[in-house]
Amino acid sequence: MKWYLKVLKQYADFNGRARRTEYWMYLLFNIIFLIAAAVLDNILGLKFNSQVPYGFIYLIYSLAVFLPGLAVAVRRLHDVGKSGWFILISLIPIIGGIWLIILMATEGTPGTNEYGVNPKENFNEINEIGQKDI
Repeated sequence: MKWYLKVLKQYADFNGRARRTEYWMYLLFNIIFLIAAAVLDNILGLKFNSQVPYGFIYLIYSLAVFLPGLAVAVRRLHDVGKSGWFILISLIPIIGGIWLIILMATEGTPGTNEYGVNPKENFNEINEIGQKDI
């Protein structure tokens, strides 16, 4: 949950790098919350119509987390040394989505790259010092 909250704190921060853990844990919690929102819409009868399985709560939550989700995806691409514009490869049918998943699952470049310091190394330094847990 701390990774999800970390992404929300960096709401529209497209600079820097994001670890694999940060991206995938955000995605996991986001999916859980989207399912919960759809269930709430169904229970409360807030669906748009009988053929659409979601409603207003789902829509509001989706709009609220769109920007931080995009930002963490761009930072994740920065971690593997790619520009944030690489997110547009997902528009290529089938192959683009697979390629993007592979990029998101690839370990980040070690050391500093053009987008900043390695967040994994920075995380370990902070924990060793004992200042605060990210």
